[in-house]
Amino acid sequence: MSTVTPARRVWPAAVGDVVSVGAFAVVGTANHGSGGSLGHVLAVAAPFLIGLAVGWLVARAWRAPARLWPTGVVVWAATVVLGLALRPLFVGGLEWSFVLVTAGFLAVTMLGWRTIASLIRRAASSR
Repeated sequence: MSTVTPARRVWPAAVGDVVSVGAFAVVGTANHGSGGSLGHVLAVAAPFLIGLAVGWLVARAWRAPARLWPTGVVVWAATVVLGLALRPLFVGGLEWSFVLVTAGFLAVTMLGWRTIASLIRRAASSR
């Protein structure tokens, strides 16, 4: 028996995580008036997308991509930690307030969609 989740359940999860990082970059650049060009948004998102990819590999997220624990937490943590570590290479400095906002925004979005998916699955299975 294979431990890999069918692609029809993996891709929506991957898209959900990428959209979370993309929304973070778009909202952040828009709120700070830091040049909302596509190039700048991509530069802000890039280190976090790298962290996201590493998180998926470390967590082997394709096995249970919508699971909150441990998959979602590991993917979120890798995205935040590696994204913050790589950020100075892409767009410059790092403030502590940015660290907190980053961790919070990505937790709400990346862990939030997994929580909602879990609640929907439970409700469907109880019917």
